[in-house]
Amino acid sequence: MNKRIYLSVPHMGPEEEGFVREAFASNWLSTVGPNLNAFEEEFATRLGRPAVALGSGTAAMHLGLRLLGVGPGDEVFVSTLTFVASVNPIRYLGATPVLLDSDRATWNLDPERLADALKAKAAKGKLPKAVIVVHLYGQSADMDPILDACRRYEVPVFEDAAEALGTLYKGKPAGSMGVVSAFSFNGNKIITTTGGGMLASSKKEWVDKARFWSTQARDPGVAYEHTEVGYNYRLSNVLAGIGRGQLKVLEERVRQRRAVAFAYRDAFADLPGIELMPQAGYGLHTNWLSVFLVDSAKFGGTRDDILRALEPENIEARPVWKPMHLQPLYASAERFGGEVAEDLFARGICLPSSSSLSPDEQGRVIELVRKCARVSGRGP
Repeated sequence: MNKRIYLSVPHMGPEEEGFVREAFASNWLSTVGPNLNAFEEEFATRLGRPAVALGSGTAAMHLGLRLLGVGPGDEVFVSTLTFVASVNPIRYLGATPVLLDSDRATWNLDPERLADALKAKAAKGKLPKAVIVVHLYGQSADMDPILDACRRYEVPVFEDAAEALGTLYKGKPAGSMGVVSAFSFNGNKIITTTGGGMLASSKKEWVDKARFWSTQARDPGVAYEHTEVGYNYRLSNVLAGIGRGQLKVLEERVRQRRAVAFAYRDAFADLPGIELMPQAGYGLHTNWLSVFLVDSAKFGGTRDDILRALEPENIEARPVWKPMHLQPLYASAERFGGEVAEDLFARGICLPSSSSLSPDEQGRVIELVRKCARVSGRGP
């Protein structure tokens, strides 16, 4: 059997191991140390705002919502087309998610739907405590109208940039526009610490507070004294060393991911009915994953036909995120729209996208996808 081609794998360079060796040589193997401090500083310099390194992107979501004062009885607006980790932390704090549909032009949160939802909630005297904007698959949401709508009602914006490190919106980094933002360094992300995340905010005192909470909220002093509930959420110094090496090659990884996506696009250019996820003109889409939309009537096969063709050949692919309102966990949640997200889920496919994907490996994927179009006589 052919070697398995995974959807998105870590891509290590020569510097990561050096930083990890330093951690071992100096015995800084816990959740303190020079790599951790440097990783936060280097990330903050790149983003343009203070940041704290945590054990996961989900931890960053949780602490960010807590910083915003989210609690029992509150509602939080969030995109329905997202991974469940964007929504679960709302429940951690006893609040209720309200799900919003996607903008077909970008696949991200629909600014018009958001404005309508805010207006409807204001009329009932029940504005959300926050709006979570998810930057999906490496593309920024259209932030100006989103920020304008939220500013009108004085509702803070939380950017979930877990999939969007390196993404730009009108020259500004994703995660630098809301009052607080979260990033992920999971093993499948564009850069990784194997597992980890980052919380950033325009308010330094909030970042300091999140750092305090992330180490079990231990009060200053010799005694282990605690006056607030905290969490074991801090990233380790060893993993921060991996992050430092990865951060140095972020631009290269972005170029490589985009090259993979555009190679697919060009290879399918003569096939009607299969189109790359839109590339919004207002920013830089990193194409963290190469995502395509299949029109079965034009293509001659369905998205699921492609999935069924790839798996026996040891190639990993997957559908677009299943919308939260279609999940048993959140089926009863209030929502505004959902039809666009449902359509994207039904027809969207994520193809192997690793920055280390070889031309031969990508050629295998391309050949199999093209064969699925043969039903209409448009295959190879």
